[in-house]
Amino acid sequence: MSIDFTVAIPTYNGVNRLPQVLERLQTQICLNNINWEIIIVDNNSTDGTAQLIKDYQHNWPKYLTLHYYFEPEQGLAFARNKAIQEAKSELVGFLDDDNLPANNWVISAYEFGKKNQKAGAYSSQIHGRFEVEPPAQLRPILFYLAINERGSQPILYEPQKKGFPPGAGLVIRRQVWKEYVPNRLFLVGRVGNSFLAGEDAEALSYIYQAGWEIWYNPAMVIEHIIPPWRLEKSYFISLLRGIGLSRYHLRMLLLKKWQRPIFSLLYLINDGYKLILYYLYNYRKIKTDMLVSCELARLIATFISPFYVLSIQLKKIMRLY
Repeated sequence: MSIDFTVAIPTYNGVNRLPQVLERLQTQICLNNINWEIIIVDNNSTDGTAQLIKDYQHNWPKYLTLHYYFEPEQGLAFARNKAIQEAKSELVGFLDDDNLPANNWVISAYEFGKKNQKAGAYSSQIHGRFEVEPPAQLRPILFYLAINERGSQPILYEPQKKGFPPGAGLVIRRQVWKEYVPNRLFLVGRVGNSFLAGEDAEALSYIYQAGWEIWYNPAMVIEHIIPPWRLEKSYFISLLRGIGLSRYHLRMLLLKKWQRPIFSLLYLINDGYKLILYYLYNYRKIKTDMLVSCELARLIATFISPFYVLSIQLKKIMRLY
């Protein structure tokens, strides 16, 4: 039996989060004419994730296959690549283990992919489901929490203007990923104490550079569960620092090789100018205003991003010798 659509859920210690996602997937509607599957990729969890999925498989509906795979190498990029390798359909939709899809998410994702054959990837409309009300001062940067609200009409992404969508709720054309996305990305995701972000954008950069379109599909709606600790200052600063540190690498991927030396210097000058200007304008509020301290952390990390990336590359070269 051929599979028309795959839902892939990478998870790390998701035993308390996965049940809600799986229950939402069991209530999907309008799927009588397609065959689909669910893949759980356990990214080296240390809790009871494996047993949880085994228990679900014993009582799982026969019309829908629930697979479990283990990926020992830590990092979301490795878990997503594992899902791509194991999926049996051409269209693979990624959900994080804290994403609750609307009951028409699967059919909306499938139909958009069939209708838009030039789309190598397309993203969901993502709303934050906050367990506590976020502080008003954080509202300008809440989109960094993988919230993607861009209106009710489909949008074709232009990375130089709109960037790339988050990986949560993203649908990938499997063969496109296998042909153009390297097995090992430079940015692998947040591992341990490292918040170095951008693995989703790096993968999408390769797809975009290969000539495929990337879309926003508002018909695919999910809720992103956001617990209180993700609104704490320490978490937000780490998050924005990781985003800033990945900035140089992602910028370079969108440029031709001959352009990179020129633009590296221009970006460094521009980023330094922005950092100094922001600091001079806001230095009195750094300790008292959470938004200011978070934005400053991002600007500093963006400025040092080229040196940070270079240091990682040098370490890799040193290991070879």
